[in-house]
Amino acid sequence: MTSPESLDLPPLIGAGGSVRLPGSKSISNRVLLLAALASGPTQITGLLDSDDTRVMLAALHALGVQCRQDEAATLVQGCGGRFATGKADLFLGNAGTAIRPLTAALALLGGDYSLRGVPRMHERPIGDLVDALRAIGCDIGYAAKSGYPPLHIGVGLVDIAAPIRVRGDVSSQFLTALLLALPLVAAARDITIDVIGTLISRPYVDITLKLLARFGVHIEHQNWQRFIIPAGSRYISPGRIAIEGDASSASYFLAAGVLGNLHGQGAPVGVEGVDAKSIQGDIEFARVLERLGANVTWGEGRITAYGLQAGLRKLAGGSIDCLAIPDAAMTLAVTALFAQEPTLLTGIGSWRVKETDRISAMVTELTQIGAQVEHGDDWLRIHPLAEAHWRNASIATYDDHRMAMCFALASFGPADIRILDPGCVSKTFPGYFKAFATISRPVPVITIDGPTASGKGTVASHLAQILGFHYLDSGALYRSLALLAQRQGVALEDEAALAELARHLPIRCEGSAVWLGPENASEAIRTESVGQAASTLSALPAVRRALLQLQHSLRRSPGLVADGRDMGTVVFPDARLKVFLTASSAARAQRRHKQLISKGISTTIPNVLQELEQRDARDTQRSVAALKPAQDALPLNTSELDVDQTVQQVLQWWRQRS
Repeated sequence: MTSPESLDLPPLIGAGGSVRLPGSKSISNRVLLLAALASGPTQITGLLDSDDTRVMLAALHALGVQCRQDEAATLVQGCGGRFATGKADLFLGNAGTAIRPLTAALALLGGDYSLRGVPRMHERPIGDLVDALRAIGCDIGYAAKSGYPPLHIGVGLVDIAAPIRVRGDVSSQFLTALLLALPLVAAARDITIDVIGTLISRPYVDITLKLLARFGVHIEHQNWQRFIIPAGSRYISPGRIAIEGDASSASYFLAAGVLGNLHGQGAPVGVEGVDAKSIQGDIEFARVLERLGANVTWGEGRITAYGLQAGLRKLAGGSIDCLAIPDAAMTLAVTALFAQEPTLLTGIGSWRVKETDRISAMVTELTQIGAQVEHGDDWLRIHPLAEAHWRNASIATYDDHRMAMCFALASFGPADIRILDPGCVSKTFPGYFKAFATISRPVPVITIDGPTASGKGTVASHLAQILGFHYLDSGALYRSLALLAQRQGVALEDEAALAELARHLPIRCEGSAVWLGPENASEAIRTESVGQAASTLSALPAVRRALLQLQHSLRRSPGLVADGRDMGTVVFPDARLKVFLTASSAARAQRRHKQLISKGISTTIPNVLQELEQRDARDTQRSVAALKPAQDALPLNTSELDVDQTVQQVLQWWRQRS
């Protein structure tokens, strides 16, 4: 099944609910490798099912490791410290948690191995790890560009007598790779690793140490700069091991629990699978939210966020050291848009060498939305974004799962957000957008569709007034475009020119008044000639696409009532209530005749009836957005009902739905 090219997120009015987190990616791939290298079988529960874990499983299979999966668990038969296959060509996608530790393990064991990935993986540096391994005699060569995958590994002469030196200020995965691999050659003597420079992402190294201990290898460290692997270390299966929920993924939902309740229109949002005892560093994100003013509660296997602490109206900004939470820090970059003051994120230099250059990508996409952003090599300053300055945006995701996931939070702002290539979340959280939808509360929409003179416009405007919602008369958009086309001499057959005109339509709706630029065009757009022209151009696909974004932009808090012919089927398919008004042709002709006479337009009922039937034929038979009820629309025949009766019936349905 192919992934859609884009995903339009409706503007959100609130949030509430609970999400069961997928397994941690960082823990999952570490445990898979440890289980493969250990003596004895390991039963793994809660293993993440994603692109990154699939490439690790495929690589282990290619190396001769037996892995059996079912719905309950994954059973890995350990190889006792040496892979059965001495030669393999391994494709590792864009999974840094797979290629880096496998590089170290295979280089120390020796063989004939090729390791490669997607093009972006071949842009992610691995030279510091390769240098550390070469320094102790491992045979590793670059198949293309020096310092980057793809790699070829041969048989070296490993000498671990001297301390092994590795940089810690580029990626903690280099140190983690050595820590996972070196116990394989620690039979006779202690092995020492010295970290050069400041070790970034220490919590991820801490995850590694705690998992090593679960498999029988206990490593000491001296102030995170020197690590000692004791002689005689070897991996022994713990038998069973459970994977925690992913703390980085928790950040999006906890942030939603705050942003979705800034105005008291939501409920708590809880994440299940992590708590205060988690071994993952990104759990610190919840504590950062607390310090910024969020209302966060901690439970057994659960964390919940619900708006702000008493007396606060906005999140605080200020400076936040993100060295320990580089992945979750991306979520803070989006929540900063809603803060009281500018937010400075520091210690994020590792963003440069992730799935994309995340600092550059974040600056580009935040600026698209309308934000003011400053940046440097390892920092980012985001200024709060005033409501009037938000812009509709299509967010590029750069094949980076975290770009897609964190920018979903922008839908809490007053703009239309489109996520390009949403399928990139399959790297770590394939069901992310489905989960996000379960806790999201979109701005409510009521659609009133139906044929000409069925009463939809009158009913919709009355409903909007009663509920205090915004009102969208979609017919006014097409009529305004038709009027503008007539005035500018644009032919109704010139689809491209009409679409270009629609993209820049200077329309503003205020109640029942329709303004074209400075002109109140409420009466001018209601003439029969304009109506006929609107019916003709509304059948043009390019015109409909051009006006769709304008229609979406009118979906704003506290809600929207939209009337037209495809509001429930095309424009707002997720509307909470869809109504399809019908009436007999005779009843509609009578209504339309009275309306025209009241405007001083001379006509007859037979003429009106003929025009209505012709309009119905065009609307129901056109190839794009034909007039028809949505599958979940409630039909209402208004032939014998007055306006008040119709409105009361729709209100009754609305109260039942809401």
